[in-house]
Amino acid sequence: MRYIHELENWPRFHWSHEKLTDHLAAVRHRQGRLIGRMESLGFALRAEAVLQSLTQEVLKSSEIEGEILDQDQVRSSIARRLGIEVGALAPIDRNVEGVVEMMIDATQRHGEVLTNDRLFGWHAALFPAGRSGMTKIAVGRWRDDETGPMQVVSGPLGRERVHFEAPAANRIDLEMRDFLVWFNAEKVIDPVLGAAVAHLWFVTIHPFDDGNGRVARAIADMALARSEQSPRRFYSMSSQIQTERKTYYEILESTQKGDLDITEWIAWFLSCLDRAFDSSEIILASVLRKARFWDKFAQEKFNDRQRSVLNRVLNGFEGKLTSSKYATLTKSSQDSASRDIDDLVRRGILVKDPAGGRSTSYSLVKIDGT
Repeated sequence: MRYIHELENWPRFHWSHEKLTDHLAAVRHRQGRLIGRMESLGFALRAEAVLQSLTQEVLKSSEIEGEILDQDQVRSSIARRLGIEVGALAPIDRNVEGVVEMMIDATQRHGEVLTNDRLFGWHAALFPAGRSGMTKIAVGRWRDDETGPMQVVSGPLGRERVHFEAPAANRIDLEMRDFLVWFNAEKVIDPVLGAAVAHLWFVTIHPFDDGNGRVARAIADMALARSEQSPRRFYSMSSQIQTERKTYYEILESTQKGDLDITEWIAWFLSCLDRAFDSSEIILASVLRKARFWDKFAQEKFNDRQRSVLNRVLNGFEGKLTSSKYATLTKSSQDSASRDIDDLVRRGILVKDPAGGRSTSYSLVKIDGT
């Protein structure tokens, strides 16, 4: 099997402008309208939209690799770094801080030069203990292939399927030099196309022992921020990639086993980005719902437990809210949880869900306009 990086003219990618022009124009039009709409929000609403978008980006980029991070920790870490007031901040694990550090650096400093040292810093932040799971890895430097070639595999031991084999370690210095020269140069192509190419190019070089997918997506986010000339993120590309994870890996594999015509990869990237814009409507609706909720109940008094749980639900609580979950979230007794919930129901802030299942569950009352 020959891979794309083994072809004679690698990495001289090319694509069909005729097939992509209309698609790119439509995506860029939607991108511009989304940015304009979000920028027209007041400062507080805009900050909340950015916070939700970045939280989803960090959570879903890690989830693609099978790592589940705590949403409250991610949100708290991003809020602290962006100076957004969200009340009491959750204690934050070092591995969460590392993923957030990388994403914030990529998007907030999108206009700065991307270098080996900067990438090494991102990688070290992703693996603060120097391990991927139980395995010790090279951190903050390129892989050395001491244990064999870098391969992407799946399947049980003894029946593995090799999806991709990366360039040998002795090629990485030169490969990354070429990539970074291109990435930092003034582009002669549309910067959204540049984001698609950068994602594919970096993940094909696969320069690290682990974390290549997350770094590739951070680089793509950096390129998209450059395309918008703004550090503010109002959508999450990684959330959409996670939704389309199977297709993502299939198109990536077929491209890496194909030729240097990457039209199909770019077409998929543009379509995925377009669908990510659709998801931004969910973020906007959530932001407006939260604002209307607190406006309506601005004069109500809440204890710290109640305020914490209400914010958790407004921020996208998964599943049903029950008294048991309330007690777990607030680290309180079942009796305290029940009293808090009964109080919120009595005041018309929570409502009991229709009967079903073994536990009574609750939802926020509907607010006009939501």
